[in-house]
Amino acid sequence: MNNYFIILASGLSKRFKSNKPKQFSIYKNKQLFEHSLDKAINSKLFKKIILVVKNKKELKKKYPDKVHIINGGKERSDSSLKAINYIKKFNPTNVLIHDGARPNFSNTLLINLIKNLKKNIAVIPTIQSVDSIKYKINNQTYNLDRNNCYLTQTPQAFNFKKLYALAIKEKNKVKDEATLFINKDLPIKFIQGEIKNKKITFNNEIKENKTYYGLGFDIHRLIRNKKLYLGGTKIPFHSGLKGHSDGDVILHAIIDAILGAMRKKDIGFYFPNNNKFKNIRSPKMLKPILSILNKNNFYLNNLDINLICEKPKVSLYRNKIIKSLSRLLTLDKSLINIKGKTVEKLGLIGNEEAIACEVIVSLNKYD
Repeated sequence: MNNYFIILASGLSKRFKSNKPKQFSIYKNKQLFEHSLDKAINSKLFKKIILVVKNKKELKKKYPDKVHIINGGKERSDSSLKAINYIKKFNPTNVLIHDGARPNFSNTLLINLIKNLKKNIAVIPTIQSVDSIKYKINNQTYNLDRNNCYLTQTPQAFNFKKLYALAIKEKNKVKDEATLFINKDLPIKFIQGEIKNKKITFNNEIKENKTYYGLGFDIHRLIRNKKLYLGGTKIPFHSGLKGHSDGDVILHAIIDAILGAMRKKDIGFYFPNNNKFKNIRSPKMLKPILSILNKNNFYLNNLDINLICEKPKVSLYRNKIIKSLSRLLTLDKSLINIKGKTVEKLGLIGNEEAIACEVIVSLNKYD
């Protein structure tokens, strides 16, 4: 394994329009460039990884010994040339060069690039354009056939000796290293890239959906001669749940979990024990909570439910409850899970005197 990985993260990011260079902006709980760095480290495919930044003194975090940090140049091409010159002393066989603003490539892509270098001197991932493309020269506009147009991505993989010879001779004044080979009419192996491997260019692209989690819990006593509602649907049973409302522990726990994920107050704040809400059906309680969720730009991602009881047997009504919740929450059934739990005959629940429910929900939020 004599493969080297170069991450270019020293650009000024003028189009990003931020006080902070985009490579240092937080994306999915990490600095943008760290996604590429961590993937390269965890792949175990590279002898050394070269991280090119504007000023390495700005990096406070310690990285593994295989990570070498160097200062970049004024332009991307300058930074790339610096990194190529830097690794020459290690006599690498192959080198992959990657833009630090592409955090979403896969390990499979790395493996495929290196595999194809065994019989090629340059391997470039591309995806076919799906948009109509216009080409303008001197106020004259031309249509290009998108079937013949491809978008190149990084990492781009090269035989190091071939790349070094071209980069030194041409001073690497190009937008990407593939251009060096194209300009000299040298053979390039193009492989299928990844749609998700998109370069982040503008500030609004990094404002992703954030995920929030909430935990809900509810418990009610069982009493005779009352209807049992679980998840908004009637369950045939000799007892129902005692409560100011219909006692639906599943919907109450879901409401509490949603409120928690949104960092709101608990269910009792919105539905106090007064005459207004006496004997209210729980689906009617859920509706205004979902309105709060929508108004605050949240949406349900998924939920996991533990229904804790000795009887009724949860497995008999699992599909019925999921179907009801899917309708009430406007959520696909595949995103709702219910598990039945017992308490080994312990306490009120073990004596079949109560039913409890705990729920974890995840919400996404549009920035």
